[in-house]
Amino acid sequence: METMKLRSHIGADGILQIHTPTDLKDTSVEVVVVIQPLADAEVVTSEEAKPQYNAWGKPTTKQSIRNAITRMQQLRREVALDKTSIRSMIEEGRRF
Repeated sequence: METMKLRSHIGADGILQIHTPTDLKDTSVEVVVVIQPLADAEVVTSEEAKPQYNAWGKPTTKQSIRNAITRMQQLRREVALDKTSIRSMIEEGRRF
């Protein structure tokens, strides 16, 4: 059993939408929802205070973003073509 505490906002249409990643896949679950209005002092207005998740459902942090950027730079170096290779490809393409 997994317990989560989330904060959300109900829009003008009165619809509560909840999007949350879980480790469970392709299974039936029981979900209990308790709706309790927050006092104005408790309402968070900053976007940074809301957790954000990547495409795989993992929380994004400054460290995870740094790691992703470092990995992308490493991949760019690994697959980069030198200028002479690019010139030879252009010349090869002109023959056809």
